[in-house]
Amino acid sequence: MIQEKALVVFSGGQDSTTCLFWAMERFAEVEAVTFDYGQRHLLEIECAKEIAKELGINHHILDMSLLNQLTPNALTREEIKVEEGDSDALPTTFVPGHNLLFLSFAGVLASQVSAKHIVTGVCETDFSGYPDCRDIFIKSMNVTLNLSMDYSFVIHTPLMWINKAQTWGLADQLGVFEFVRERTLTCYNGIIADGCGECPACKLRKKGLEDYLIEKRKF
Repeated sequence: MIQEKALVVFSGGQDSTTCLFWAMERFAEVEAVTFDYGQRHLLEIECAKEIAKELGINHHILDMSLLNQLTPNALTREEIKVEEGDSDALPTTFVPGHNLLFLSFAGVLASQVSAKHIVTGVCETDFSGYPDCRDIFIKSMNVTLNLSMDYSFVIHTPLMWINKAQTWGLADQLGVFEFVRERTLTCYNGIIADGCGECPACKLRKKGLEDYLIEKRKF
């Protein structure tokens, strides 16, 4: 265990909850931050609050409603249909600049609570076409934060190079497989646990789970 504090960017979903447990195993103290950007399903924030409370994690919720005003998207507007991206367009669930802003504000908060480590669940393997989930962006953001505040942050991305099946495997290794499966909210339609099964997030989560369980049965 590292005798320092970490701040986890936490949405209450599968990835960030797995990262929260990952951080709890590695750092002496962990806090979490959730961003309220006017997401369609307030249950996402409630889910994050309940998990943080149950785990005894100091939980910060920051108002990012300006992001909603600037970037209409399927996560904040019911009239916009959730659609996957293609070679010509990003998914309608992409919120331009959200990881840029989230990590910037996480950095400011981390400096105030004396946390040198910031943990986020972004992933390049299953990044769904989101440019701000790429490793090159995270590395550049890490440098930018350090230069802007003259503070030695380290941004950790435990899921960056693993797929969704391996993310389930990580949760299992941490002893929280059932917790993550039953208590997290990944679904774009706001259904906890296994979700609606139809939206892109649910399909990715379900396929990863099925692939992991098949692989696990081999051993």
